[in-house]
Amino acid sequence: MTKEPLRVLYISQEITPYLPESEISKICRYLPQGAQENGIEIRAFMPRYGHINERRNQLHEVQRLSGMNLIINDSDHQLIIKVASIQAARMQVYFIDNEDYFQRKNVFADENGKEFDDNEDRAIFFARGVLETIKKLRWTPDIVHCHGWITSLAPLYIKRVYQDEPFFQKAKIVYSLYNDKFNNLFSKNFSEKLKFDGISENDIEQIKDKEISCNDLCQLAVDFSEAVIEGSNLSDKSLVDYAQEKGRKVLPYCGSEIEDYLNPYIELYNSL
Repeated sequence: MTKEPLRVLYISQEITPYLPESEISKICRYLPQGAQENGIEIRAFMPRYGHINERRNQLHEVQRLSGMNLIINDSDHQLIIKVASIQAARMQVYFIDNEDYFQRKNVFADENGKEFDDNEDRAIFFARGVLETIKKLRWTPDIVHCHGWITSLAPLYIKRVYQDEPFFQKAKIVYSLYNDKFNNLFSKNFSEKLKFDGISENDIEQIKDKEISCNDLCQLAVDFSEAVIEGSNLSDKSLVDYAQEKGRKVLPYCGSEIEDYLNPYIELYNSL
């Protein structure tokens, strides 16, 4: 009997060439391609930030996937799905879009460097938007690999909100840690927004009724992941220590070039 190919869902904060090259965007561009070239079936998602040039990058809306409304903080927000292809990689990228959250011309902060007050809502919308789209695609990932803090709610939602969905029941989650962080704390009301989606108080006890730092959010991702990767040569190792204390598999930093990390990452996927 022919073995089914491994299926990996990549949820990414940024992917080059759609955003300028950075450690995250470069890994999220070449890792899915490398995985695909090794026989892995992949899907890749990122937010459709407003300064991504749709015409130049040939983004187009996928009507059959778009149109659902997601309620975030008691307000309806329409989920729009767009797609583009990286021809050199023979790889499609799906974009999560919404007029309220992702039409502005900056990523996480305005032109003066002030971080957007609704970044916490954008993180919720992005995580839910990806998972709802996977349901519509009727595609079942074996591994979900999250990159960047805006993806850090996906592990929690998969394990608690979508745990009964057949598309996610067997998924193992890998969370990559990077030096990328936000500075402004999320509001004390953030835990209430998560509870509105059906997440229990016990699951988010450590962030209940407090302002949330980036480390707090990443700890939450670690709590609901099976494995953690040092995607950067981390300046702060506290989250690695936390993952080890929690008994998670931890893959140390392998380097920033595809030839450094591809095989170790694939070996990790196969070990889960």
